Amino acid sequence: MDNETAPSCSRKLAGCLLGSLFILCLASIASVFFAIYMLDRATGTFGQVNPELNLSNHLVLAATLLLQENDLTMPRNPRGEDQLFTIQIGESVPEITRRLESQGLISSADAMRSLLIYSGNDTRLQAGQHRLNARMTALEIMRELQDATPETIPLTILAGWRVEEIAAALPTSGLQISPEIFLDTVRRGPGSTSDPAAAEIPAGATMEGFLFPSTYELSRTLSANELAATLRHSFDQQVGADLRQGFSQHGLSLYQAVTLASIIEREAVIDEEMPVIASVFYNRLNSGMKLDSDPTVQYAIGYNQAQQTWWTNPLRAEDLKVQSPYNTYLAPGLPPGPISNPGLSALQAVASPLQTPYYYFRAACDGSGRHTFAQTLQEHIQNGCP
Repeated sequence: MDNETAPSCSRKLAGCLLGSLFILCLASIASVFFAIYMLDRATGTFGQVNPELNLSNHLVLAATLLLQENDLTMPRNPRGEDQLFTIQIGESVPEITRRLESQGLISSADAMRSLLIYSGNDTRLQAGQHRLNARMTALEIMRELQDATPETIPLTILAGWRVEEIAAALPTSGLQISPEIFLDTVRRGPGSTSDPAAAEIPAGATMEGFLFPSTYELSRTLSANELAATLRHSFDQQVGADLRQGFSQHGLSLYQAVTLASIIEREAVIDEEMPVIASVFYNRLNSGMKLDSDPTVQYAIGYNQAQQTWWTNPLRAEDLKVQSPYNTYLAPGLPPGPISNPGLSALQAVASPLQTPYYYFRAACDGSGRHTFAQTLQEHIQNGCP
C-alpha cells in the first residue's frame, strides 16, 4: 500500500465508524422514546403499574399486555349471563385465572395473570363469592374480584330461639333487613295459601315455631318477606309426611306438635334426652296434669332487662304466678302456641317419644345438663340437689 492510499482508507474507516455510531445513537433514542410511549400507553389502558416492579419487569409486562390488549379490554361474550364465581381462601392466582377462563368469563388466563401482576392486584383478590359476567372485560372482572363484600352471607338461627332473638341477629348479619320489619312480617303469620302449613296454623297466629333453625346462605339483598318464606320453606322440607303422621298418631295437630316441640327444645340441653322429656309431657297431658314447664313461664315474662335475655333464669316463686295463658303452672294443657322455634330433634321426639312411666324431671345436680326422671312426686323431691 502506498502512502497516498493509507490516509484515504483511514478517512473512510473513520467515516464508517461515525456513521455506525450515529445510527446506534438514533436507534437508542428511538428505543427510549418507544419504551416511554409503550409505558405511557400501558398506563393509559391498564392503569397504574405496581410501584414495586423494577423497570425491566415493567417493560416486559407492559409489552405483554399491549400485545394482548383485545383479550383484556373486550368482553369474552357480549351476551353472557350472570354467574357466581367463588374464590377459596388461599387459592393461587394461576388457579383463579385458569378457572375464570374455563368458566368462559375471560379470554386468556395468561393475559389476566399478567394484568394482575402488572397492577399489583395479584395480592388483593378477595376470597368469597363474586357475581361476574362474560359481558365484563378482564379489567372490570379484576376490579370486581377486589370487592370484599360477598354476594351471599351465612345466617345461623339456633334451635330454641324465639322470633325476637332471630330479629336481634339481623343487624350484624349483613342482611339489609331491620328487626322491626322482620318481626312485623312474621307476626302477620304465613299469609299465603301456597304455604303447606297455612291451613294448619290458627288465624291470627304468628310464625313462631315455624322458622326452622339452621345455617342459611342468603343473598344480601333478601327482603323480610323472602327471609321469612325461606325459613318457612325449610320447615316444610324438614317436617315431612312421616313426622306429621307421628304427630297425628299421638292426637296432635301440626300446630300442637310444634308447640310441644318448642317446649321440649327449651327444656332439653342434650338432644338424646328429648324423647324421654317428650314422654313426660305426654304422660302429664294424658293424665290431666298441668305441664309445669319453666320455659313457658319465661316466655310469658318476656324480656328481662336486668339480665339482658328473653329467658329469665333463675325463676322466682312469684314468677310462677304470672298471669298468662302461656304459664303452664296455672293453665292446663298446651299453651296457645309455640314458645320458640324447635329444631328437628325436638320435632322427632314429639313424633316418636319413648314410652316411660315418668311424670317428673329436674336438672341433675352434677352440672352436666342432664336430667333425673321420676315416676312419683316423692321420687322427684328426693332427686333434688342437697
